[in-house]
Amino acid sequence: MKPDKLLTRLSQTFDPLIFRSLVTSTILSLFVMHAHADDVHWLLEVQQPPKEPSSFSVGTMQPLLERSDGTPITSLKDWKERRKAIQSAWETFLGPSPTFPKNNDVTVLKHETIGEITRDLIRYQCEQDPDLYVEAYLLRPAKKEIGIGRPGIVALHHTATASIDEIAGLSGRPALFLGPKLAERGFVVICPRCFLWQDAPSLPKAVENFRERHPQSLGMRKMLFDAQRATEILVAQPDVDPSRIGAIGHSLGAKEVLYLAAFDERIKAAVASEGGTALGSTNWDAPWYLGPQIHEKTFTRNHHELLALIAPRAILILGGETGPGAADGDRSWPLIAAALPVHRLYRATPQLGILNHHLGHYFSEDLFERSANWLEAYLNDKTRTE
Repeated sequence: MKPDKLLTRLSQTFDPLIFRSLVTSTILSLFVMHAHADDVHWLLEVQQPPKEPSSFSVGTMQPLLERSDGTPITSLKDWKERRKAIQSAWETFLGPSPTFPKNNDVTVLKHETIGEITRDLIRYQCEQDPDLYVEAYLLRPAKKEIGIGRPGIVALHHTATASIDEIAGLSGRPALFLGPKLAERGFVVICPRCFLWQDAPSLPKAVENFRERHPQSLGMRKMLFDAQRATEILVAQPDVDPSRIGAIGHSLGAKEVLYLAAFDERIKAAVASEGGTALGSTNWDAPWYLGPQIHEKTFTRNHHELLALIAPRAILILGGETGPGAADGDRSWPLIAAALPVHRLYRATPQLGILNHHLGHYFSEDLFERSANWLEAYLNDKTRTE
């Protein structure tokens, strides 16, 4: 029997409400089955709006799919033109970028083997003029892989006196040992030290030093530049596949991940844990981020634009909802919802969502598993697990 005749026969046999429910559930099941083929199996879970809208005000959100004259944007071609304008506006706001060095030379300061991975403390030139250097940990599986390169991860640390030591697995909470844990799963991972802890006695002094060299640039410009420089060092590694680069970070590191993914298309998949997607949800007005000008009435930007710039690449936001320092959760949903239609211009199933774990400003072992699952899936790693 032909499909159209079968549907007609079924519609005549069942109660209309039951038939409609049957068809709807079948279509949804087919959609989920399709999503399993290419996506994490819980993708739909992180794309559901909260049961009750948050009362938190996310501030001004300029329409993404709308031209300056108010007419709607419905095509990918027209969005790409709009995208250029949004990116240009943000680049202007962040200020001029420092100059990248002409080489990717690395000095290994310390090498050690830990079980099935290696960990190198490295030093490389960061800004070209003047000559400034930064330290980072580079972790990788000890066993060499013949042929195809490994996926790479830029892992950006949270606010901590020890800076890169915890994310590289030298001290602190094991859940935040992102470098070694990802290396054990087959990634090559670079963990660069944020400039706030590089050759400066305090955070304000680090910003002051940077602004002396680049008076027209924001602290977030420096963080973005440094993350891009770390990406260059990672991509230059002979065992890394430059087409499979991801990023992950918690808290301060999540803020850096959001900007890195938005402005560097080499980042194909990202996880930002508790960075605070909405401008008012955390201390984005600090001098080492965007500064107090984000509170001015003339400032009309918001981070839904960065989420849109990332399309069609994958980004997962982890939110803790409540408790001291909590920065993401239901309050972040309006920005996610605003960016989803842009992602859908590229693909029917967007690779964008928020996982609200309700644990506060925290990163657990379970959240690491979700994060690793996300990165494995969207970097097409052969060790992918679901």
